[in-house]
Amino acid sequence: MSEGSSGPTLVWLRDDLRLADNPALHAAVERGGPIVVAFLLDDESPGFRPLGGASHWWLHQSLSALAADLDDHGNRLILRRGPAATEIPRLVADTGATAVTWTRRYGKAAREVDAALKSALTDDGVEAHSFQGSLLFEPWKIQTGSGTPFKVFTPFYRACLEQPEPRHPYPKPHTVEAPDAFPASDDLDDWALLPTKPDWAGGLRDRWEPGEASAHRTLEQFVHGDLADYGDRDFPAHDTTSHLSPHLRFGEISPFQVWHRLRGDLPESARKQAASFLREVVWREFNHTVLFANPDLATANYRPEFDGFPWAKPQASELEAWQQGRTGIPLVDAGMRELWQTGVMHNRVRMVVASFLIKNLLIDWRIGERWFWDTLVDADEANNPGNWQWVAGSGADAAPYFRVFNPVLQADKFDKQREYIRQWVPEIDTDDYPEPIVDLKESRRHALDAYADMRSKAGL
Repeated sequence: MSEGSSGPTLVWLRDDLRLADNPALHAAVERGGPIVVAFLLDDESPGFRPLGGASHWWLHQSLSALAADLDDHGNRLILRRGPAATEIPRLVADTGATAVTWTRRYGKAAREVDAALKSALTDDGVEAHSFQGSLLFEPWKIQTGSGTPFKVFTPFYRACLEQPEPRHPYPKPHTVEAPDAFPASDDLDDWALLPTKPDWAGGLRDRWEPGEASAHRTLEQFVHGDLADYGDRDFPAHDTTSHLSPHLRFGEISPFQVWHRLRGDLPESARKQAASFLREVVWREFNHTVLFANPDLATANYRPEFDGFPWAKPQASELEAWQQGRTGIPLVDAGMRELWQTGVMHNRVRMVVASFLIKNLLIDWRIGERWFWDTLVDADEANNPGNWQWVAGSGADAAPYFRVFNPVLQADKFDKQREYIRQWVPEIDTDDYPEPIVDLKESRRHALDAYADMRSKAGL
């Protein structure tokens, strides 16, 4: 980038709500001169998926934390709402910016908006620079020997490890030089991202503290605590997972920071589990690479033969029982209540509740994906549909459809003492607990019959 003496740099934030290891901000600081930092809520451009309720709650808190951090660094967070194609040029005009920087996104609609904007800004004599900041390995760089996207995770993982080591994180700037005058900004409260009637976010407030500082505390707590027991992560009552997923989703911490922290100085007890955890970080990369090649991942089967699957017409009573944790299947109900209360669910249990919806109730995976999109604080445009399709058998490197998770056997194996179940379903041993809404054995047989029917029609 050229020297910034000719005008301010506009740093356009999206899913990178942090000051440290933010390459777009780092480039602006290196350029020199005043910096305008802006977040644009673009939920109007065609192809963009509006955030769900839990994500809106997280976004409000994260933006509040970021605004306070910028104040401490001598600057201010500017908020605007509207399509990027009109709002970014308007911000350029309002600030006299001669350069705009941002972190790259990989969904089709986002790529198209960014490319058109970069072209328009360049035509107007404004520098426009995008940077890699949300993925360790950009999708077009990790391909098979024949130059096609990977469809299976393990060879994708090996290909990532054969790449040069991901760059080291950029430091947090000491100051962020402010312009002589700030442009007009929306008031965050006016965006009405927080629930009010009713206010259902009490459990989220109790469970989470969004923001960059909290993200790094969470990482350090994991490194010095649960990482040593990460091998027990399938046991939901032990809860030895990292709790980093929503922080990564909103870019309060970067995958580069996580990668190098786990490859750095670790407690002796934690070292052997670091590689297992980083493998899960690469699974996140895999889902984003799949999304890059399949932009309709949330709405279309990755495996087209599943287009002929005979889904049942969902019964409102069954779907509501699943959503509300009233199925009469204890592990399923515990997971769905954890989700509603905290905005997350243990990963092992996510697979169980998804399998129950898809295979025991024969309800289309897209219906479950939409519920998770609305209720998860870590709802991600690649991971959410990618993982649902994995369970459904319709996705990349998917579990075979005939693998039906038995929630009773899963509870026997991973929650033998029923600690997790009793935490979320305290009435489990009382007459208040409902009878199962479906027979697990019979519904499994119906699911396998439906799968065989689909394969027959597809000529497989």
